[in-house]
Amino acid sequence: MASQSNSASIYDFTVKDARGKDVDLSIYKGKVLLIVNVASQCGLTNSNYTELSQLYEKYKNQGLEILAFPCNQFGAQEPGSNEEIVEFACTRFKAEYPIFDKVDVNGDNAAPIYKYLKSSKGSLFGDSIKWNFSKFLVDKEGKVVDRYAPTTSPLSIEKDVKKLLGIA
Repeated sequence: MASQSNSASIYDFTVKDARGKDVDLSIYKGKVLLIVNVASQCGLTNSNYTELSQLYEKYKNQGLEILAFPCNQFGAQEPGSNEEIVEFACTRFKAEYPIFDKVDVNGDNAAPIYKYLKSSKGSLFGDSIKWNFSKFLVDKEGKVVDRYAPTTSPLSIEKDVKKLLGIA
């Protein structure tokens, strides 16, 4: 834990939104963040998008933000353009949370934010993201506090979200 205390926080990153505009993540200071790599054509898509929307609806006014980063590195399950991805998530799953530019989460071209997330919270199997819908929970100070497997249901981490929001 001590080794990451002197590292950057999530607020030190700027990412691109789905329209290609820069978003300084410091705008989320004081919020609890759930950062997820998403895909439209994965076996985990329906359950994850549905539950992410439910979680967001329940806690968005209490300080939760969900940041969705489309990724096509797993089984080419996110082949669409940013516009198609946003349309899919917002129309089919009523996603109201921000959806960002498609990124790589592994490899030499991994987005800097994902390099940071993985170095902050490796998994049992190393740092690599294993599949779509890996989730990182970030506290109000911008520090990564937990990492969840793709198969972990978003609603099953509600207690952890509530704890960070101070409503446990």
